[in-house]
Amino acid sequence: MWKALLAKERFFPFFFQQSSTEDFRNIMEKILIIDDDEGLTHFLNRFFSRKGYKVQVCTDSLSALDLIAREPFDLILLDYKVPGLNGLDTLKRIKKSQVKTPVIIMTAYGTTETAIEAMKIGAYEYLPKPFDRKDLSKISYDALVINRQMKEVVRFPQSGGEPSPTAARGALSIIGSSKKMQNVYKLIGQVAEKNVSVLIGGESGTGKELVARAIYHHSVRKDRPFMAINCAAIPDSLFESELFGYERGAFTGADRVYIGKIERCDGGTLFLDEVGDMSPSAQAKILRVLQEEAFERLGSAETIRVNVRIIAATNKNLEEEVKNGRFREDLYWRLKIISIDMPELRERAEDIPELVKYFVSRFSKEYSKPVQHVSDGVMERLQAYSWPGNVRELENCIRRAVLLCSGEIIVEENLIAMERESENCVQGQGKEHLPENLIQKLDELITGIMKIANQDAHAKVMDTVEEALIKKTLENCGNNQVQAAKMLGISRNTLRSRIKKLNEKSYD
Repeated sequence: MWKALLAKERFFPFFFQQSSTEDFRNIMEKILIIDDDEGLTHFLNRFFSRKGYKVQVCTDSLSALDLIAREPFDLILLDYKVPGLNGLDTLKRIKKSQVKTPVIIMTAYGTTETAIEAMKIGAYEYLPKPFDRKDLSKISYDALVINRQMKEVVRFPQSGGEPSPTAARGALSIIGSSKKMQNVYKLIGQVAEKNVSVLIGGESGTGKELVARAIYHHSVRKDRPFMAINCAAIPDSLFESELFGYERGAFTGADRVYIGKIERCDGGTLFLDEVGDMSPSAQAKILRVLQEEAFERLGSAETIRVNVRIIAATNKNLEEEVKNGRFREDLYWRLKIISIDMPELRERAEDIPELVKYFVSRFSKEYSKPVQHVSDGVMERLQAYSWPGNVRELENCIRRAVLLCSGEIIVEENLIAMERESENCVQGQGKEHLPENLIQKLDELITGIMKIANQDAHAKVMDTVEEALIKKTLENCGNNQVQAAKMLGISRNTLRSRIKKLNEKSYD
């Protein structure tokens, strides 16, 4: 069976289709496989090694526990019937040694009750044997992302403007010493250890998830799970099952019990990003979790008790959403016990040099480039630009500039991410030049299309411009559809419809 899976593997690039440069910057993450099935371990070893991961194999639980005591791992796959200690006892010992490392239980014999018991002890997920390769890909990918989120500590400046100390391997920092950011740091420090819900507001790209993770890493729940779910990225039909889980047979395709993120996060912290996009039925269930600490899986009448801290974020004005009947008022006030508003980058332009220095240092190390500085002209352009994509746009701009830079200093030719307002970004040039240049470029574009359009010129011009506009906007937003829709001035559903239309057109 495992040879057949290996033979199929080259036809399913699913594992990497979900990844990004950011997600896989720690490409030598370590995976431990604990199983005595030679065929399975060979398959898993080759499967993960080909993705760039360092893989180690143990054929019994005692040698595995000895190895775990000496080396950290990013993901552990544990066979329930491995020789030595039984699966649950092995899992208990693993979680004491490496509390934040996700453990996936593999079982050909365990009942649903056994799997649920493993989840209660701290397993991330379970895979019934024989498992589907796509299930392995998705579950492993999600587990590795969560591993990074839990272990990659987010630091924020405290007294004296220095980042808070951390003993964890790897860390990110929230950067900026402006007055607006100082207020953010104070709030993080005040609420991190309090067991209350927090609502983080601000435009896309301002760093809301970093703030949520900073709160988690400085909370009393820092040794418990942290999980994030993007309410805007998951279709409504799948959102509730992803969040609350489901029973076998709850709907077509539900062939096993699935433990949702809320249940997996018991005792920990759940981050709901873009909470303003949550459906009304999901809002009602989240409200019950906050009020009663209880919920039911889809297809079940059994009430499950949980203790989860919820941190939510949104780029919408939830007060307006409440007034318009799109968001529950009682949930709004439950989430907004403490609120933190993230300032737009254009409101704290004095932080740009500090951010640029941080990103240059980070990406030069990541890509083994000798880049150390930016030229004065580059810094002038960066500080003059309005940054509609906020810190995320600046981060992507510097990432590309570091990659394109051939020396130690980033020069203006390396800034390919600021074409939309290039005339505005150079000191001494104003907005009055933009319309003339824009009209000239449009005239050239339309003239070119007219030469090849024998009929339906209007439709072809509009389709061409719309396609280019959507592609460029998505590129500048890092494929964030919520942010792209906002920049285009259309709804997310409209944008999805346009993308679908363009995809269908590409296959004609």
